[in-house]
Amino acid sequence: YNLGDNQRFEIGYETYQDEGDYSYRPDMGLATDLAITNSLGIPLLWPTELTRDTLTLNYDLTINNTVVKAAVYKNTSELKRDESGWADNAAFAGNAGFITGEANNTGASLIANTVIDSSIGHELTYGFDYVKHDTDYQGEFTDSTATAGEESSTLALFVEDKINVSEEFSVIPGLRYESYEIDSAVVDDEFNAFNLALALEYAPSNDLLFRLSATELFKGPEISEVFIGAGLYDTPNTDIKEETGVNLELSFAYQTEIDKNQSIALGATLFKTEVNDYIYDYATAPDEVGGGSWKDNVGDMSIDGFEAYVEYSYQAFTTLFTVSSAESELSAFTDYADLQNARLDRQQGDTVTLSVNYTFSDANIVTSWEIQRVQDVASGVDLDGATLDNSKDGFVVHNMSARWTPEAIKGLSLVFGIDNVFDEFYASQSSRTGVSFHPLFGELYLQDFEPGRNIKATVQYKF
Repeated sequence: YNLGDNQRFEIGYETYQDEGDYSYRPDMGLATDLAITNSLGIPLLWPTELTRDTLTLNYDLTINNTVVKAAVYKNTSELKRDESGWADNAAFAGNAGFITGEANNTGASLIANTVIDSSIGHELTYGFDYVKHDTDYQGEFTDSTATAGEESSTLALFVEDKINVSEEFSVIPGLRYESYEIDSAVVDDEFNAFNLALALEYAPSNDLLFRLSATELFKGPEISEVFIGAGLYDTPNTDIKEETGVNLELSFAYQTEIDKNQSIALGATLFKTEVNDYIYDYATAPDEVGGGSWKDNVGDMSIDGFEAYVEYSYQAFTTLFTVSSAESELSAFTDYADLQNARLDRQQGDTVTLSVNYTFSDANIVTSWEIQRVQDVASGVDLDGATLDNSKDGFVVHNMSARWTPEAIKGLSLVFGIDNVFDEFYASQSSRTGVSFHPLFGELYLQDFEPGRNIKATVQYKF
C-alpha cells in the first residue's frame, strides 16, 4: 500500500506444509538408510510433518536525499515425527515415542542511505539488524520424556561511507558493532566485537570498474537444529570461542557496446577468506569430558578461490560463460593435529557453466540452454566427510527452458523446462558423498543421488 509518493507499506504471509514418510537420515542416500534399518531391525520410513509460517512487514520511506528501508519478520517452523517404529526391535523399545519441536526466528532491521552533496561527495549507509532464535524440543518416549531448548540473539549496528575523492576514485570505510548472546547446551555466554571494512573503487571510465576490499569477520557459536534435538545431545564446552577473521577480494568488471547489435561484458573476482578459531561441530572431545564428539575451535581455516565470467550478446542471442574455483585448508591446533590440512566436506570441484539464450521477439518466447560441468575432487583429509573414500565424482548436467508471454493475454506467462535433459546419474558435491565405515552398520554408501530427467511446466498470471 502506497501511503504517498514517498512511502510504501508491505505485508506478506507465507505458509508451507510438508507431510509424508521420510527416512530417519534424510541427509544420506537410500543405501545408508537400508543398511541402518536392516541392521537395527527398525522401519525405513518414519511419519513426519513439517510446517512453516512466515509473517513479514516492510516499510520504505524517501525524504530528500535519504532512503529508509525497515523490516520486521517472524518465522515459526514446527516438526512432528512419529518414532513408535523403534518398538519393532525390543532392544530399542525405550526409544519409541513421538517427537515435537518448534523453532522461532524473529528479526527487525533498518537500513538508511543518505547522499551528502559537497566538494567531496559522501554516500552514507547505516542502520541496525536484530535477530533472535528460539528452539524447543520434546520427546515423549515409552518410559521417559526428554526436553531441550536453546536461544540466541544478535544485535548489530553499522555505518559505511562511500567517499567520492574524484570522479574516478572512491574510498569506502565501514564499521560494524555486533553483540551476540547465546544460551545453549554447549555454552551460555555473550560475544562482542567491532569489525572494520575498507574498500577502494577505481572507475577510469563508465565501462570499467576495479575494486579492492577487506572485511573483518565475526561469528559466535550457533545453537543446534530442532531436527537433531535442539542441543539435547550436545556436550558443554564453556571455553569455546567465537570465529573471527578477514575476507579479501580483488575484482574488476567491464562492459561495452561493440555496435548497436553487439555488446560484451566480462569480470573476475579473486578472494581469500581467513577464519580464525574455526568451529567444527564434530570435533573429537577429550577423555576428561566423556569422549565422543563436541563443538570446538579446531584451527584456522583458509578459503581461496576465484570467479570469472564473459557475456556476449548479438541481437536476439546471448551467451554467458562462467568459471569458479575454491579450495579450503585447515591449519589445525595441536589438540586436533589429525585434522591438519583438512578441507571443508562440502568443497566443490572446479565449476564451468555455459548458458545460451535466444529470444524470438515476434512470438515473445525466450529460450535457454545451460550446461554445467563440475570437476572431480580427489580424496584427502576433510571435516565431517566419508571415512573410507571421500573423493567426489564430477558430472555434467544440461538444463533447458522456454518462457512464453502471449500478447493476447496481458499478465500471462507460460514456462516449460527440462532439468537434467540427458538423465545424468550424479550426486551433488554439496550433499553427503563417499563411503564410510560404522562399527555397527559396516560400510555405508552415503551418496544421495539427485533427480534424473525432470520435466516441468509453470503457469503464472499477474493482475
